Amino acid sequence: MSTQCHQCFNQNRCLDRHVKRADDAGLSFVARWNGQTHGDFPYSVAEHSLLVLRIFEGIRPKANVQERMFALLHDAPEYVIGDMISPVKHAVGSGYEELDERLAAAIHIRFGLPAKIPAELKKQIKQADKYSARLEASKIAGFSEKEANKLFGVIDEYYVDTFKIKLRPPKEVRNEFVDTFQALLSQK
Repeated sequence: MSTQCHQCFNQNRCLDRHVKRADDAGLSFVARWNGQTHGDFPYSVAEHSLLVLRIFEGIRPKANVQERMFALLHDAPEYVIGDMISPVKHAVGSGYEELDERLAAAIHIRFGLPAKIPAELKKQIKQADKYSARLEASKIAGFSEKEANKLFGVIDEYYVDTFKIKLRPPKEVRNEFVDTFQALLSQK
């Protein structure tokens, strides 16, 4: 496989030197929800990652730069493997999770982060991810509030009122993702 930066990618050798910033920015062209969302543009993994970062910053207001980078890059392996919906991930089995972890480690190392996210931090990022999925489900993916609550749990109205789902052209999303990423990198 060749990435957006024309790097050859071998899933058996996930090396940090194969990861380029523009590849992660390519997440603005990877659709979430298997592309099954309402609106004029697909809801991208990059847009989702920006929302997760904002929610995470609300959950952990004193997060340092490294923690915020982990939140922004939480789905970065999807620049290679795409955003598989949960039923497909479960059908694929442990191979998916292993590849995701190898890719995440390579991405983290490439950008000066520890290979693994500390457990407590990972839990908080997962919480932000779940809140984002809950908002996405009811706002753009066609789930009723009741269905979304059943699948993702009831979330505080603060999150519903504060964080809005944006559907924008991929290039606009890419620019914000790159700017956010660059701002975080410059603070390291």
